[in-house]
Amino acid sequence: MTRARVSADREACIQAGNCVMVAGEIFDQDDDGIVEILHEDVTGDELDHARKAVKLCPAGALSLEDR
Repeated sequence: MTRARVSADREACIQAGNCVMVAGEIFDQDDDGIVEILHEDVTGDELDHARKAVKLCPAGALSLEDR
C-alpha cells in the first residue's frame, strides 16, 4: 500500500481553508486560520484527499513525501 507523509509550511499558509474542505480528516485550522496537521502519515483514500489538498493550496504551503 502506498503511504506518504504530509507536511505544511505554516508560515506560507494564507488561511484559505481549501485543505480542510477536501481533507478535513487530515487538516484543521487553528484559531487564526493557519493550517494544522491532524496526522502526518496517510494511505488509501486519505492519500487521495491529501493529494487534492496539495493541488488546491493557493499558497503552496502543503507537500507530500512518499514513504
